[in-house]
Amino acid sequence: MSSIIHIKNMVCPRCISTVSQILSDLNLDFKAIKLGEVELISKLNESQREALARKLQGSGFNIINDRKSQLIEQMKNLVVEKIHHSNEETDEKWADVISGELKLDYKYLSSLFSSVESVTFEQYIINQKIERIKELIVYDELTLSEIAFQLHYSSVAYLSNQFKKVTGMTPTQFKKSVDKNLKSLDDV
Repeated sequence: MSSIIHIKNMVCPRCISTVSQILSDLNLDFKAIKLGEVELISKLNESQREALARKLQGSGFNIINDRKSQLIEQMKNLVVEKIHHSNEETDEKWADVISGELKLDYKYLSSLFSSVESVTFEQYIINQKIERIKELIVYDELTLSEIAFQLHYSSVAYLSNQFKKVTGMTPTQFKKSVDKNLKSLDDV
């Protein structure tokens, strides 16, 4: 009799840790936590749900109740997980990843995403990749060729062109810039 709760704004392992602590503080037992989702051992009563919603909101999270918003959040979390938190190498296309994970037609999901968000799903993926590239440039541990390979770009030139198109500067110009223009994942 487990229960799945979908949570908006979980973007990193620290978010998982925070949500885990909130659940512990409320004495709510769970089976699993991943980006955007908690599997509770049992269903919540109304007062537990309200208490959880309040505590989550206090930490910048929100419970997602409607199905369409849950799907969009799941799509975002899959992208963030694969781009920012996984070193898994795959040649699988995003359409196959998303439709395979969510068990729905990619055209429907992509259309849903675009109708609710201010960007297309493809542009969202590009924006996440650009933010990851910025992080990796700031860390200064990988060459641009290694970054291109890690993020599945066909060439450094393609990465550089896409980077400039989105940010207005080349990766080299970005590296030289003072403030590095990093955004938090929540703002992407």
